[in-house]
Amino acid sequence: MTSPTLDCSDIDQYLGKPIQPARMVEPIANSDIRRWVQGMRYPNRLHYDAGYAAQSRWGGLVAPQSFAVTMDCAHGSAPACVGSIPNSHLLFGGDEWWFYGPRMKGGDRIWNERVPFDYTVKDTKFAGPTCFQRGDNFYYNHDGDLIAKQRSTTIRYNQAAGKDNAPTDGFDDPVWTDDELETLESRKMEWIQMLHDLGHDRRWWDDVTVGAALPQRVIGPHSIVSFTTEWRAYMFTQWGGTHRRTDLDMEALGFVKEMAGHENDPVMEAINPEFTDGAYIGPSRGHLFPRWARFIGMPRGYGYGASMGAWITDYFAGWAGEWGMVRHSACNYRGPALTGDITVTTGTILDKFVDAEGRHMVQVDCRLMNQLGVTLATAKGEVELPKKPA
Repeated sequence: MTSPTLDCSDIDQYLGKPIQPARMVEPIANSDIRRWVQGMRYPNRLHYDAGYAAQSRWGGLVAPQSFAVTMDCAHGSAPACVGSIPNSHLLFGGDEWWFYGPRMKGGDRIWNERVPFDYTVKDTKFAGPTCFQRGDNFYYNHDGDLIAKQRSTTIRYNQAAGKDNAPTDGFDDPVWTDDELETLESRKMEWIQMLHDLGHDRRWWDDVTVGAALPQRVIGPHSIVSFTTEWRAYMFTQWGGTHRRTDLDMEALGFVKEMAGHENDPVMEAINPEFTDGAYIGPSRGHLFPRWARFIGMPRGYGYGASMGAWITDYFAGWAGEWGMVRHSACNYRGPALTGDITVTTGTILDKFVDAEGRHMVQVDCRLMNQLGVTLATAKGEVELPKKPA
């Protein structure tokens, strides 16, 4: 069979030029923060329990660092999806994050300035010629403070080639026995107990040992219900919640007709918003409908790359505690979380050092795997921790 071609030349004209920014219609509400951590299955009381949060260093509810990505109408992919690639589809390939200090909280207004960065074309087993495209997102609060920078990587490929290579032996969800599910709940509680044990206390940089393992975190089993809950936690999926882009045309970007639709289309949102929110029609519906998952090369319903990135940030931040902060992480997404599977996150302390700004830093890594040991994502991060007083 002749390998499909992938014409990416149209991207060149957009590189380095800002595109329309993403802006929410109203300020963040505490209910938005609660919905986010519930959707991401991140049971850190700082982000949903008002009484507990009032006793914290923040004096009230704050958003987790992972919340920044929901301030974009395409969970960070917009500047990494410009330029027409005919007959294509898109998956998330990874994210790199830099965090600068300000925390997000109810009442804040956040916006995202977006600039396409670069792209490269490589040959892959999945779809032949494949475009790895990157774009930068700059998240600011209403005071003009830079909260975070996200460099998002998308994977753009020929839809037909992806469909032809969809696995034929993974259409059915694995079956978990009641005993296995009970064991999973016990495994989940080990990481949750770590959050409770640390509470409002500090995790001291001095006490960290290079080579030590971080507590294991288990999420799942995933399902169409859990993926839908994740999707609805993204603020831009709410009808009327975002100032929609007027320069977005999925078919013009090269998405095949069956997956283009009217996602984030402001004109259609006023006519029939079900066509625009990504759950039912358009490029995101492959996550929630096995038929459309297989159409673009996935065996069954699959999770969101941005959620996987949030799991990684939450994993680092939960371990660091409220006195620590994730400063940087680089995440590489290798495969999707599929319905019926679980995601197991493990981590290791790689190094500890004092950086050029005098901050006490710990370098950590993590790996996300399913129950079969298949790697879904890898990441390395730098986390700032407090130093014991002399």
